[in-house]
Amino acid sequence: MDYIGQRIQYLRDKSGLTQSALAKLLGISRSAVNSWEMAITTPSLSNIVELALIFNVTTDSLLFKSQRMSVDITELNDNEKEIVIKLISSLKNRN
Repeated sequence: MDYIGQRIQYLRDKSGLTQSALAKLLGISRSAVNSWEMAITTPSLSNIVELALIFNVTTDSLLFKSQRMSVDITELNDNEKEIVIKLISSLKNRN
């Protein structure tokens, strides 16, 4: 299985979606989703963009292995955002 297929399957499972449910959201067949996950085919560019929106991830995270992670903190207030940023900074500098 290739990386994008593994990633789609992981995100789909994490979201509690079946292949059929994801296919319906994308307006495609269940077998198309299955073929992505089995690395038989790869999603089109427009499907990659739609998948990123559905799973609330970047297109880069669907396509490429990365150590980077993003966390949505938009609903936090300014004080909470500052705390999160300081915590991350502290953890990065602990060595």
